[in-house]
Amino acid sequence: MRRFRLAPIFAVLMAIGLGMPALAQEPAIGASVDSLLNFAKTRNPEYAAMQAEAEASGQRITSAGALPDPKFRVELRDITRMGEQNATLSPSRVGSTRYLLMQDLPWFGKRDLKREIAEFEAEGAKGRVIGTWADIAGRIKVNHAQLYYVHGSERLTREILDLMIRLEKIAQVRYAGGLAAQQDVIRAQVEQTTMRNELIALETERHHLHARLNALLARPTRAPLAEPSQLRTLPAPARLDYVALEERVRARNPLLFADESRIRAAEKTRDLTYKNRYPDVTLGVSPIQYQNEVKEWELMLEMNIPLQQSSRRAQERESESMLNAARARKEATANQVVSDLAESLAGIEAARQTENLLTNSLLPQAELTFQAALAGYETGKVDFATLLDAQRQIRQARQNQIKAQAEAQMRLAEIERLLGEEL
Repeated sequence: MRRFRLAPIFAVLMAIGLGMPALAQEPAIGASVDSLLNFAKTRNPEYAAMQAEAEASGQRITSAGALPDPKFRVELRDITRMGEQNATLSPSRVGSTRYLLMQDLPWFGKRDLKREIAEFEAEGAKGRVIGTWADIAGRIKVNHAQLYYVHGSERLTREILDLMIRLEKIAQVRYAGGLAAQQDVIRAQVEQTTMRNELIALETERHHLHARLNALLARPTRAPLAEPSQLRTLPAPARLDYVALEERVRARNPLLFADESRIRAAEKTRDLTYKNRYPDVTLGVSPIQYQNEVKEWELMLEMNIPLQQSSRRAQERESESMLNAARARKEATANQVVSDLAESLAGIEAARQTENLLTNSLLPQAELTFQAALAGYETGKVDFATLLDAQRQIRQARQNQIKAQAEAQMRLAEIERLLGEEL
């Protein structure tokens, strides 16, 4: 009986055990930058917060242009009937009851200006949403490019480490045969130790980049990321024309878009401030009750008197200064954005030329030099120091090649951040 009772439990445990690897084997993201961007767009809390703020700004438009709520007042007059009765709160027993319904009415055009200010502020909030995502996407692209460089450097270092192990064996054979000095073996071992130390530094940097990317993706710090397998294709040089991109940046940059909305809102705020020279009015209607009947009706008109001219002039000067500040801020932003664009375009072109030079010229030359030095060392025509120099040259060339690729991707990410969209 006990065996039969344990059988269902065992079956359940087996099912859970078989199901858990399927849950744990969720495919890691990170092989391409697009997978990271798609994940971050639905998970990043900073982007979600800016979207919520933009939605809240949009909801303010209706309330900004609405009339104030009406007011209702009840006045119980002569609650003792000139001393003939005890005080009472019954409308039918007091001397008279006055009911007053009032509605505040802003001066003509004020409501429209308030609504337009709210609309421009909502547009600015949308621009900040676009800018926030452009900044987040830019950081993801830069970290992905840096991660690609770290993985490439780590892979290259391991390859060179394996090569140094083989060179050490060659040096040991030659030393045993009396054809080389013991110093060659020691130098090969020193090079291996140096490379292992570099691998430790690269592993630490890879950990830091994983943590930064996971933070941008709203994932646990130690969540796995796939090794970057490819970089995005760089745009053709014709698409990187400075004049055309400058025009696009001035028209679409999120910061400039938000600054332009801020200018429009400041202009409307200035107009509203000048409208405050005119009074707001309050209209009211008031029926008056005697005992159980309404026997009188009153109409009321109330307005504020704008006598504090010094205060209003100060507010007007303030609004003018805020408008000037918004215009100057946009001009400063435009200058900085255009400068960053020029710098990034120069950087991406330099990285492209560097990669071409390394791939088509320096790297083949370094490989030939190393092969010749290795053959010369095996025959005793070249010393070990020459062989190490040749090895360092090929390693430096390959490392600079990976660095140029990553640098071009980071410059591309900066250009797209300035545009607020994919290039």
